[in-house]
Amino acid sequence: MLSQKSRYTIRALQHLADIYPHGMARMAEIAERQNIPPKFLTVILSELTREGIVISHRGREGGYQLGLAPVDIRYGDIIRITRGSLALVPCASRYAHEHCDHCLPEKECRLRALMLKVRDETAAILNSINLADPIVPVSDFAEQE
Repeated sequence: MLSQKSRYTIRALQHLADIYPHGMARMAEIAERQNIPPKFLTVILSELTREGIVISHRGREGGYQLGLAPVDIRYGDIIRITRGSLALVPCASRYAHEHCDHCLPEKECRLRALMLKVRDETAAILNSINLADPIVPVSDFAEQE
């Protein structure tokens, strides 16, 4: 499951993508419109600024804007930054691999083999979608059926 931090980060970045390249948003605006607690958003925006994904402008006319074009920010990268991995189990992680407690040897574990496939398919999807791609809200999608 996605962490709350990942969800908040995605919503904040989607907000900034909507106003790119001409707009800047104040933290209070993002927090209010995206229903993100301001203290949590401060931490998120600070991390994204360190990563170069967001640019922070100080002062009375300051705010935040994307540091990269929306087309260059993939959802897979966002989740890796906030969660560390796309894998559902630690032994299937490509970048944060850990052996699972109380498990079979990895070469014998069919669950791990399954989770590697899930990770690869998830990565393929999330790496193919970026902030510039239109995402249809579920309520709109359900009405189209």
